[in-house]
Amino acid sequence: MSTAMSTVMSTENGQVRHGRRLGDILVDLGFCTREAVEDTAATAMETGQLVGRLLVERGTVTADQLSIAIAKRFGLEHTTLDELSVDFAAAALLPTTDARRLGLVPVAFVGRDELVVAVANPNYLAFDDVSMMTGRRIKPVVIPQDDLDALLRRVSLLDDNLTSDEAPEAEAVVVVESADDAPTIKAVRSIIAQAVDRGASDIHFEPDDGALNVRYRIDGVMSDAARVPRTQASAVVSRIKILADLDISERRLPQDGRIGVELEGRRVDIRVAMMPVVDGEAAVLRILDTGYAPLSLDDLGMSPEDRERLAAPLRGSHGGILATGPTGSGKTTTLYAIIAQVRTPELTLMTIEDPVEYRFSGINQIQVSERNGLTFSAGLRAIVRADPDVIMVGEMRDRESAHIAVDAALTGHLVLSTLHTNDAASAPLRLIDMGIEPYLVASSISCVIAQRLARRLCPQCRRPVKVPAAHVGIDGAGAVDVYEAAGCARCRNTGYIGRLGIYEVMTVSDEIRSLIVARSAAQQIAKVAVEQGMLPLREDGLEKVRGGFTTLSEIGRVLG
Repeated sequence: MSTAMSTVMSTENGQVRHGRRLGDILVDLGFCTREAVEDTAATAMETGQLVGRLLVERGTVTADQLSIAIAKRFGLEHTTLDELSVDFAAAALLPTTDARRLGLVPVAFVGRDELVVAVANPNYLAFDDVSMMTGRRIKPVVIPQDDLDALLRRVSLLDDNLTSDEAPEAEAVVVVESADDAPTIKAVRSIIAQAVDRGASDIHFEPDDGALNVRYRIDGVMSDAARVPRTQASAVVSRIKILADLDISERRLPQDGRIGVELEGRRVDIRVAMMPVVDGEAAVLRILDTGYAPLSLDDLGMSPEDRERLAAPLRGSHGGILATGPTGSGKTTTLYAIIAQVRTPELTLMTIEDPVEYRFSGINQIQVSERNGLTFSAGLRAIVRADPDVIMVGEMRDRESAHIAVDAALTGHLVLSTLHTNDAASAPLRLIDMGIEPYLVASSISCVIAQRLARRLCPQCRRPVKVPAAHVGIDGAGAVDVYEAAGCARCRNTGYIGRLGIYEVMTVSDEIRSLIVARSAAQQIAKVAVEQGMLPLREDGLEKVRGGFTTLSEIGRVLG
């Protein structure tokens, strides 16, 4: 950094003070030798380069070490982009052009009148400019230059990354906007960009006394993200409707739409649901990263024993395989992992979904469009006429689509689909309740997978804890070692990173077929399935606790 810059605001009292020379601090911290600093300083003097940057280019110090030294020189907090929780609502306060010119990015709010800004080279004049532009006191934190460059690239995506579309490849709707709309446009973009950056699956806009509470669902758990003030709330709702190609004047009926987003070169689709509520209109945005490659069954958390039980039905040329569980339990992801496993050049695969959650090369995928008359039933009938080897039906929603899928499974097709039931044994009875004859259900279904998603422990900060053996399904007295969540910068202090599946896999044997035809209770079917080797959901969850992958409290949360 420049030797001319020797002052910066103190983070405690706002007063300007002098800092020590950067080279002295690097030496004191043990990052490099005095000789290396003096030699580099001489070269920098001759070439007009910055000493710190030249030290990094030579490999004498790392970018992180330089950043730590800069922070120490000015008495500021140091962090990295991985450890930084960026609030894009804060980033949206400063135009990207100004952020690049000033060399900083607002990243968080502190209270009502303080703004945290990330900077690589502290400059109190720039802090004064941002303070005047935003009306807030500035709290700078130092990050490495490469991290700042990456952050600037990320916030620049807020300027032009949203389109509205009804079909995946539809053209963007052109909307004429005035300059007064700019804060609202950027606020919506920032909220969406932050949600994608944090790996959220849903964004909830909830009315509250005229304002909007913004909440993200991350790894299945809701957390507060931002609050849109009353003065901007209605404009934000209208902006979401415009992007999703919805009627902005309709406030009394639910509406559904879609938004397309390009972020860092990848396509993200967002399903929008508008709902009239007592205090106004609520919006739920479901984020679908269509460019994300589905994992293998092993990566998803399915045990070797369950994968072996599933192998036989997958080797068959026909039959139905169902993934069951509540909404958001990862059923479609499991089916795509199965497709990735079975697809070969010799097989033809087709899917019908609403929405298409993942794009797969070599597979014909149909997007349901109720507005255009392309329903599950209509699309499924067309697929059956095309006679593919493997068919995936996003969901058996009604008797007609279920009947077509069952017929396809009986006539030489491997059919994959999802169903909303709490466990595997209830799935055949649910199909019977939908109007499918018991003998057809028994003949067509070869395997049922029930599942939930539990948060995966952060491997960096998990800590051991002793619990009674009986709590983790081990007979006998005494205590055993498992792990609990702690929290660190990597996992945003939650103790968890990502999720893994909790499974039970029920293969439909001749005995279970007889029980289905007799309309036996789900408990009786489950009892026989366990006797034949099925590991129930709770037992699979406890096994993952014993393996150190998740916690007892997390299994209790997802399974009750």
